[in-house]
Amino acid sequence: MTNGLTRMPWEEEGAAFVVCEGAEATKGMSYDLEERTARFGESVIDFLKQVPLNPRTNRLVDQLTGAGTSVGANYVEADDAVSKKEFIKIIGTCRKEARESMFFARMIVRACPELRDTAVPVWREARELHLIFSRIRRTAQENLKAETAQPSRCL
Repeated sequence: MTNGLTRMPWEEEGAAFVVCEGAEATKGMSYDLEERTARFGESVIDFLKQVPLNPRTNRLVDQLTGAGTSVGANYVEADDAVSKKEFIKIIGTCRKEARESMFFARMIVRACPELRDTAVPVWREARELHLIFSRIRRTAQENLKAETAQPSRCL
């Protein structure tokens, strides 16, 4: 017998499994980017199951698989960064992979126009993630620049 605490996020369709600090401060709303990027990777995999494999699509499927699933993997790595510079670099990789996901989703639609309606949510989520990571990166760069511009004070 299992209870809700022992289940993994992917074991139950539509289950919301969010653990983060300060959720009560946002009145129950939580923005767990790690979970969101994992779900994006899952949606990419589900979408790609519908793409017929042939010489025209094989490379596109491989590319979208790599880009779409690495968004979350890189975010997890960025979250564990040991310095602000490393964080900025890895968040930039998340941004790049999200943008590549948009590109390859578009190319798959060109190769298989019948999948357009199925590809649109994948493309939109990739775009939103790209915008989110762009903002995170820009803010982190501005903060780092402001910190390095301030003279150190020794007492």
